[in-house]
Amino acid sequence: MAKNTKQTSKSVGSLAAKTLKNPGASATAKKLAGSVLSQSRTSNQTGSELEDLASKVLRSEKYSGETKSLAGSVVSQSNKKR
Repeated sequence: MAKNTKQTSKSVGSLAAKTLKNPGASATAKKLAGSVLSQSRTSNQTGSELEDLASKVLRSEKYSGETKSLAGSVVSQSNKKR
């Protein structure tokens, strides 16, 4: 499989950390934030389950811009072959 070498930017990593600390953040946002942080300064890639979730978030109108930013980061770090 082709390896995706993209890593989380500092700004998105900061957003992810704030999301995880926010007691009012949705479970979806926290899942995405966890994935984003797990890919920060590592070569980890998004799994297919999180990739599907991120894709749904990006297509939906019910999520905030911040959650969509996290989803975009998750998708951009997915495996290139999927």
